[in-house]
Amino acid sequence: MDHTATSHPNFHISHDEEPSQVLIAGFSSFGLAGLTAADFIVDYLELEETGHLTVEGLPSVTPFLEGRPRHHTRLFSRPDLDVTILVGELFVPADYGMAFSNTILDWMEQNGVQEIAVLAGVPIAHGPDEHRAFYVATDDYREARLQTVDIPPMGRGFFGGTNAALVERGIGSPLGVGVYVTPVHAQVPDVEAAIRLVDAVNEVYELGVDSHPLESFADEVRQYYAELADRLEESESELPEDRMYM
Repeated sequence: MDHTATSHPNFHISHDEEPSQVLIAGFSSFGLAGLTAADFIVDYLELEETGHLTVEGLPSVTPFLEGRPRHHTRLFSRPDLDVTILVGELFVPADYGMAFSNTILDWMEQNGVQEIAVLAGVPIAHGPDEHRAFYVATDDYREARLQTVDIPPMGRGFFGGTNAALVERGIGSPLGVGVYVTPVHAQVPDVEAAIRLVDAVNEVYELGVDSHPLESFADEVRQYYAELADRLEESESELPEDRMYM
């Protein structure tokens, strides 16, 4: 089978257990803050893998740990937790963000998932007072989740790639979409940014996650994240420019 890049990649999600009504996602992007945060939540809550995403037509990665390979994009959950976590280690170029996001949102609609919260870092110029998490959310998500939490909206700007496609479709559909964003630096992983994202989503969903052990967690997998970042850097010409302003 040819796994080289094509103009029409095909994404497919398989799952063994019914997903929860809430999906929290962290993708492979600059700084890897969202991915680090999602991966940490999975580890902290001891969630089990319940599904995965595959793709034909894009250069792929196959992560492995202690000699055991695994899927690059995986779903995690637990019977007593009404949240499913999506951990996405595959870099999806901006040109394919629409196809990727449509696959996720179609799957959500078909399986009763009502909302998605995306954890993301954005490489923007910022001052010390802006080291916090912000949100960009559709009206229904904002009304349902953000009325009683201390997370400010992002002032203005533009999304690109997958996040842009998720939010755009969410505007005109009953699916709630919220993106939690925070400034990131070039170091990988940006642990402080990941901590801010964990704290934000923990405040909204009351997951009971303590972000303090995240730094030691990141230290344990720092080499892995560095190798993943190298793959991102190889494709940096395809990275979208997130033009966001406070």
